[in-house]
Amino acid sequence: MATFSVPDHVPPVAEDCEKLRKAMQGWGTDENAIISILAHRNAWQRCSIRQTYTEKYGEDLFNELEKELSGDFLRAMLVWTPHPAERDAMLAKEAVTNKKSEDYFVIMEIGCTRTSQELFQVRQDYHARYKRSLEEDVSCGTSGDFRKLLVPLVTCYRYEPHDESVDTELVNSEAKILHDKISHKDYSHEEIIRILTTRSKPHLRATLQNYNDQFGHPINKDLKKHRKDEYLALLRATIKCLTCPEKYFEKTLRLSMKGLGTNEETLTRVVTTRAEVDMKHIMEQYQRKNNISLDNDIKGDTSSDYQRMLLALIN
Repeated sequence: MATFSVPDHVPPVAEDCEKLRKAMQGWGTDENAIISILAHRNAWQRCSIRQTYTEKYGEDLFNELEKELSGDFLRAMLVWTPHPAERDAMLAKEAVTNKKSEDYFVIMEIGCTRTSQELFQVRQDYHARYKRSLEEDVSCGTSGDFRKLLVPLVTCYRYEPHDESVDTELVNSEAKILHDKISHKDYSHEEIIRILTTRSKPHLRATLQNYNDQFGHPINKDLKKHRKDEYLALLRATIKCLTCPEKYFEKTLRLSMKGLGTNEETLTRVVTTRAEVDMKHIMEQYQRKNNISLDNDIKGDTSSDYQRMLLALIN
């Protein structure tokens, strides 16, 4: 399990537990009280609340929430409240069990946006929870080009430098390798997979900028020649998620609320997983791209306790 630094001011955990217990006892449920506590506590505090709640009342907080809440609000609360590694293990398990191409993006997000240490913790939690390895289940739950990309994304140890310095000769060389393989439509070549799954993010950003400078257009433009190809869509998303995650998540949020209906599962996943990471940058990107705030779009596409929960998390 990860360790968290203790915030300067921590509301008494026992007091939070008492308020949560009161909110879920008797007739009816005080949803606002639950939101006011859990949506405003960081990961360290939420883990402490859950542990203390069990010690104090002999009940798992998650089980209590499942008894009292329902629908999208319950889903948001259950995805938000766990330790981040536990949450990722749960999301990954759902994705590999469903075995749908749209669920591959969930695995990709975990592989691309977590640090090597965070991914290690996810794999540990996954194994402890499901008695199987994450790598094994991703391999069994995918096939073909998807498997070639996703398995190393969740298993490779990506170097994480302390600065943006890169090897310019290597950057230039690997930009040419990427262009050569893409020009020959060898989109799942082992060299493309190696570069994307092992190179540091500063190196990748420099490599893709070099690609643009050398060949006159971004790499994803070359990968859009077969727009309906599901693997290429995942490959483009992987590149964007690795090099500019706020743009990837802005688009994902926008599409989740575009047109008739709302993809609540995607909306919930992005808000809960990014709230403590880079939501500020995502919201700024959303405003620039759409000329409307993320708050306003959420207000227009959701309602009731679910809406209040999401708004509390992004703010």
